[in-house]
This record gives sequence, C-alpha cells and structure tokens, in this order.
Amino acid sequence: MAHLNHQLRGEESDEDEAFVRDLADRLNLPVFTERIAVAERAKAEKRNLEATAREVRYEFLLRVAEARGANIVFTAHTLDDQAETILMRLIRGSGAEGLRGVHQVIALNDSMKLIRPMLGIMRAEVIGHCAHYELTFRSDSSNADSRRGLIRDEILPLLRRLHPGAEKNLLRLAEGRPSKLDDLLAATTGSRRVDLGGGLTAVREYDRVWLEQTPVALEGRVRWGEWTIESELAGLKVRSWRPGDRLAGRSKKVQDVFVDAKIPRSEREAWPLVVRGRDVVAVPGLVEAPGITAERR
Repeated sequence: MAHLNHQLRGEESDEDEAFVRDLADRLNLPVFTERIAVAERAKAEKRNLEATAREVRYEFLLRVAEARGANIVFTAHTLDDQAETILMRLIRGSGAEGLRGVHQVIALNDSMKLIRPMLGIMRAEVIGHCAHYELTFRSDSSNADSRRGLIRDEILPLLRRLHPGAEKNLLRLAEGRPSKLDDLLAATTGSRRVDLGGGLTAVREYDRVWLEQTPVALEGRVRWGEWTIESELAGLKVRSWRPGDRLAGRSKKVQDVFVDAKIPRSEREAWPLVVRGRDVVAVPGLVEAPGITAERR
C-alpha cells in the first residue's frame, strides 16, 4: 500500500495517513508513506495546485513501485471520476482526443503501467459495498473547493435534472461509442425515429432531420406547444404529424388538410394530432371530433 500526504489539510491530512497505516497493519501489508508540501511546490513553480498534486502523486507511486521491484500501479478511479474528467475537458475546450477521458491502462514509463481496475464501477456502488461489509473509509474534504468538486457536487446533479441520462451520455462520449442519435444522423436513406428522453424524439426522413415532442397520452388535458387539448375519451394520444398520416375512416391525407388550410410547411411538423393507434382522430384547429376540444394561445 502507498499513501502520499499532500500536507494540504493540516490535521485531517495526518489522520488520513494514520488511517492508511492502521489499515495496512491490520491487513499485514507493507505500507509506504511520504509527506510533500504540494502547495509550496506549486507556488514555487507558479503552477496550478491540482495539476501539481497529480504530478507529485504519480512521481511518488513510481518511486514506490520501482523500490518494490513492481511493474504495475493500481489506483481507485471510478466511473464517476471518468464523467467528471470528460466534463472538465469539455469545459476547457479540449479536442476530440482529450474528450476520450482517462484510460484504464497507461504507461508510466517503458516498464511500468498504471491500471485503474475500478473504472467500470460507479462511486455509489463502492460506497454501498463498504456499507454492506461495514468497511470504513476516508473522504477528502478539500474536494468540495476544487474544480472537480464543483462539477461533482453542483454541475453533474444539475445535468441529471435536465436529463437523467446525462452522465451515461458523457461516458459514452469517453468510450467513443456511437449513440442511437449518431446512427440516425449517419444515414440518409429510409426513415427512423429515436426517443431522446425528456419528451423529445429525433426524426429522420431520408436526408431531413428534425426534433419533435414524444407522443403523450391524452388523459384529461395535454399542453402541446401553443395548444391545450382536452378529452375524457379512452385510448387517445397526442403526437406530431408524420408524412403519410390519414384521417380516420377517410382517404384524405393530413398533409392535404394542411395544404387546404394554407398551413406553412415549417409549422406542420410541430402541429399536434390526436390519434388512436395509427388513426388520426382530430387535427386541432382544422379537423374536429366529438369529445375532443382544442384551444390555441
């Protein structure tokens, strides 16, 4: 085991070191510790404190590994660390390669590798494991005052409020895996729809792509753009117009309804339709149906 005391938090840093020593003693493992005044080094070199601390840590781990004759160093970075790193680099304006995040295996020198075996595990899973087996751990209180701490405690929670899958999308970016939206945008033939979550659906018809609201059940009242639509009838939904839609029980296309009413093409894709299954029951403001009312602001 190895622990570097950065001497940044006074007594708390010393308690971290004591915790590691005690753990190593209970597990009957050798422990290597070192104290380096990181803040003083950063000031002397006129460098960023976080970057200096990271550099000092890797230098220390390399010295310990070489002293032990080892060629592998393990660290405990998690998936959350990966998402935070991607977001930090994105904010800094990093290029495409920088947005790949941290690698699970990197070379420290010609013979030494650093491996992050927990990079596929969420931090909550690690904490849950510790709680289950009654394992104690230490938390770095200075994280809250760092850029990473700001991202971890404030920015990522806000992004999750905007979209529940925000963190997973960041991780997908790190792994370079194409999303369903990437696949949709890559093609120009046929048609496809992708639910993006958050009430939005991406639609592609050949070489045209647009966003529309995801269909919602018409149960009482629904707000759709400028429209308020109400009905107590069962089995109805509100959705956007799709090319080929026809009025229920008739041969007339909804597109012809728009043309007759002189609705601009730019407005048609956002115009709400009331449907039952594939049948278009009503076109608010243009085609009425019993039991359905619609009002435009």
